[in-house]
Amino acid sequence: MADAVLTESDGGIAVITINRPEARNAVNGDVARGIAAAVDEFDDAGDVRVIILTGAGGTFSAGMDLKGFLRGDSPVVAGRGFGGITQRPPAKPMIAAVEGYALAGGFELALSCDLIVASETAKFGLPEVRRGLAAAAGGLLRLPRRLPYHLAMEIVLTGEHFPADRLHQAGLVSRLVGAGQALAGARELAAQVALGAPLALAASKRVIVESADWHTSEAFARQGEVLGSVFTSADAREGAAAFAEKRAPVWRGE
Repeated sequence: MADAVLTESDGGIAVITINRPEARNAVNGDVARGIAAAVDEFDDAGDVRVIILTGAGGTFSAGMDLKGFLRGDSPVVAGRGFGGITQRPPAKPMIAAVEGYALAGGFELALSCDLIVASETAKFGLPEVRRGLAAAAGGLLRLPRRLPYHLAMEIVLTGEHFPADRLHQAGLVSRLVGAGQALAGARELAAQVALGAPLALAASKRVIVESADWHTSEAFARQGEVLGSVFTSADAREGAAAFAEKRAPVWRGE
């Protein structure tokens, strides 16, 4: 049987592909463990700056493999959550490249990413309520922070499919591209992100994610705890030198 998750890495950009097109890339235990393992590998890889998550065969993911779930095959990794990332996404920036459907847990995988590039024909939805379930893998928690309240409620309570262009207008989809171009668009965006210094990228992501829970009175102090090592890093000195010398910086990740 083909690997449930495929990986590749080149030029500072890693790609994780859910490879179950015959099941619309539904997430089972093999997929969840494969994504978690890939994220660990790429988070530790010094030559990887950005990670892309996508699906094979023109579909991002239809969500949890319900047939597998009924057989007792859990799509959850302990400490990592559904699909291996919803509770603990990678430290490095991650981009979802969405073609076709991103439904239920598939949508929640995309919401676990920092940026979303979607085909103009892509559709998103959280249909859990129509199955007697709830979007417990981050959908109910993340969606209201990314979208206006009433739109988030409409998506959750109706269970309907929503076109990518509407979510692009609402600011959830970072870039909208032509049909079949989501991965190419994600690579283009990833290349722009990868120009940044590794430590600065990871620390900046961490502040944005974690500061949602910080009280205003402590925000700058807590930010300083995260960013202090960035400003004293070799990469910070390299960035200043490269700017002064009018050349591209050579990042060392230290």
